[in-house]
Amino acid sequence: MPQDSTPTARDRLDPITFAVVKNAMDAIVDEVAYTVIRTAKSEIVKDVMDYSAAICDAKGEMVAQAKTIAQHLGAIPEAMGSVMARWAGRVAPGDAIILNDPYLGGMHLPDIFMFHPVFHGEEIMAWVVVICHHTDVGGRVPGSNAADSTEIFQEGLRIPPLKLFEGGRINETLEAIIDINVRVPDRVLGDLNAQFAACQVGAREMGRMIARYGADGFSFYLGALLDYAERMTREEIRTWPDGTYRFTDHIDSDGLSDAPVVLQVAITVAGDQLAVDWTGSSPQVRAAINSTLSYTKSNTFLSVRCALKGDIPNNAGVFRAIAVTAPEGSVLNPRIPAAVAARALTGYRVMDTMFGALAQIVPDILPAAGEGGNTVVCIAGRKPDRSPFIVVDMISGCWGGRPDQDGIDAITNPSQNLSNAPVEVMERTHPVRIESYALVQDSCGAGRWRGGMGLERSYRLLADEAVLQLRADRVVYAPYGLEGGGTGGRAGNWLGEGADKHALPGKVTMEMQRGQLLTHHQAGGGGHGDPFQREPELVARDVWNGKISVDFARSRHGVVVDAGTGMVDAAASTRLRQALQAQR
Repeated sequence: MPQDSTPTARDRLDPITFAVVKNAMDAIVDEVAYTVIRTAKSEIVKDVMDYSAAICDAKGEMVAQAKTIAQHLGAIPEAMGSVMARWAGRVAPGDAIILNDPYLGGMHLPDIFMFHPVFHGEEIMAWVVVICHHTDVGGRVPGSNAADSTEIFQEGLRIPPLKLFEGGRINETLEAIIDINVRVPDRVLGDLNAQFAACQVGAREMGRMIARYGADGFSFYLGALLDYAERMTREEIRTWPDGTYRFTDHIDSDGLSDAPVVLQVAITVAGDQLAVDWTGSSPQVRAAINSTLSYTKSNTFLSVRCALKGDIPNNAGVFRAIAVTAPEGSVLNPRIPAAVAARALTGYRVMDTMFGALAQIVPDILPAAGEGGNTVVCIAGRKPDRSPFIVVDMISGCWGGRPDQDGIDAITNPSQNLSNAPVEVMERTHPVRIESYALVQDSCGAGRWRGGMGLERSYRLLADEAVLQLRADRVVYAPYGLEGGGTGGRAGNWLGEGADKHALPGKVTMEMQRGQLLTHHQAGGGGHGDPFQREPELVARDVWNGKISVDFARSRHGVVVDAGTGMVDAAASTRLRQALQAQR
């Protein structure tokens, strides 16, 4: 019987061309991201870097992602599906479609997706996708990010998939609707134009690749990239022990009640695939911390990607090996019109919960819990000339202790790629003064490898009045440790000074008056491993650097350090550790 002579995909694939295409796609999508930074208008994009970029194939599957906000990118498949459903067959060169509706694949209203098709002749070959967190999209409060909204209609302008650019020209009707509904239209429209400029850069460079490899070759290698990522992901999962692994973590509350919000996950490893089930998580809540299913999936996918070894491409091929389910009507898959503006907090806890379960599978890779996600401080009002100002500060904190190293201090959460806003930029642009920006002593979780240090940041209002929105967590439920490590220090918020200083809840919207001081302490990371196994010299170094106190060294690590010299009393430390271990 004659054999089929049709070449298989692997027969057709040239490994050198494959490597060149893979690296070219990575370079192009990073150039898209750099263009956003160079052209953006707002601090939240150009300084804090709350944005992301990706390239999808003609079907909308993500084939490359930039070194930006990884948390965003797993939501692209559902958002892309909404774009395809509405505009299939009605897209032309130079078009750009925007979307921010969380119930059509978006995440929350300030995150506006832009999708730009790449054509070869009359055929769509790929899509460039840029997502930016915009300073304001209207709604009941400046910044459009309040945790205490109770339905999405309070949160701002909700945009289904609509063309903002047609044939390279802006849609003046949609532009006018955006302009009149947001508080700082120059920044919002400026950032949207930055997104469009970045999309054009990506389209230009991919056009050159199509010219080099041909339309068929270009499509073939994009498909090969997806298949390669899937194959590598499945090969690694196959090495994990089969079984079901469970973990539970908590959000302090939704801010409208004192009840904790439970996140519960069960990860089932079966051969080369994972089933991630969020059954047991809390029902959807009144406040705006609900996470739409697209965002829940995004953080779930990202958590698994963090646990994978090897040089696996960051594309949607990884997603194929992971099935994610969350009960409808839960905090991780809410029904409309649930409010979702502060959903990032829940996304962070999704990752914490996933890491807790995955650490049972691959204990040599994942860290203990970090700070619990960034804290959002939004202070908004009017300057003396009556022009509006909106400070949106996203404080990035620390990592938990790792299996072989300490947690990192003052760094972005693993799910993101944010930067703490420079003090000088905030003070130059807005009527606030930053009076402290420091590490919080003793905030780390003790362990063989300690957790990262929490951050302190304080803001003095220099305007007559302003609206304060605060979204913080880990005030009640501290970041967990692993393998015997201690919990991290809890977060805290205070308004005022001296006798007038009083604590604030983690989530609040309230008025501030001129001269008032807001102080925030972010949580510290959990520790990893037995604290009594930490090298005494490392404990002494932390005391000498002011990261931990002498009392912390004694009580948590059993190490006696001379505060004046920074030297370890070895004999006293041995006796103390023996006594403390006996008390266990």
